[in-house]
Amino acid sequence: MSARTGSATATQVLFDAPGPRGRRRILLISVLSVVVILALLGAGLWQFQRNGQLDADKWIVYLRVDYLAFLGQGLWGTLKVTAAAAVVAFPFGLLLALARLSRFSLLSAAATTWIEFFRGIPMLLVVYAFLLALPAFGVTFPRFWMLVIPMILVSAASTAEVFRAGIKAVDKGQHEAAAAIGLSRRDAMVAVVLPQAVRLVLPSLILALVTLLKDSTLGYVVSYNELQFQGKTLVSITRYLVQTYLVVSLIYIVINFLLTRVALALDARMKARAAAG
Repeated sequence: MSARTGSATATQVLFDAPGPRGRRRILLISVLSVVVILALLGAGLWQFQRNGQLDADKWIVYLRVDYLAFLGQGLWGTLKVTAAAAVVAFPFGLLLALARLSRFSLLSAAATTWIEFFRGIPMLLVVYAFLLALPAFGVTFPRFWMLVIPMILVSAASTAEVFRAGIKAVDKGQHEAAAAIGLSRRDAMVAVVLPQAVRLVLPSLILALVTLLKDSTLGYVVSYNELQFQGKTLVSITRYLVQTYLVVSLIYIVINFLLTRVALALDARMKARAAAG
């Protein structure tokens, strides 16, 4: 597969590149969106100033060591559930993708049903199932797993489609070349196709990690001490709702921004390596 073809395939794993008119439309919508967002932010800041929400004494409390430690505990809880879910969900998603692509119709149908079901159901309902429905049948889990398992089930279903798109994006010539040197279909998949597919979808997997991080905010449902739940508790202590949730939101924004930058850097690096090849 040529470098140019590889680069084009990598950018078309999940969507087609827009044409000139599409790019102009995207630019116009982006500019209008930025203007509207800035106007809303300005109006919000003006309203906050009017109501005294920007007074220094309502923000200085978040520099206290005990409050920072309290939020730090919530951040650590968020990172733990996100990491635990990702470690299981991503390999599980790969297995689901391979099962859906299997030549065995029964296995493929079962994997397809599983994927479509958990892709279509809100994760909040899955969390409530572990919190309310399963205990009625005598099945209980610790709070940590009442959050992590739903995250795994929903994320694995979405990640399976990412892996499936990556596998299908690998040039068919790779399959033919593997068969020509005597590799079986399974060996070709493991040794030739999957390494290329994983490289193609790696930026998308990091973005899936961002989604998992956001899903962890449902920890409040099961009273798990993640960042959002700690923020809720801090509101009851300080009585500063706006300030607390803005601080918590800023922490999420910083983490998501860093993960997104990593994804973009990996994508640019892969394109550069493909062009150099």
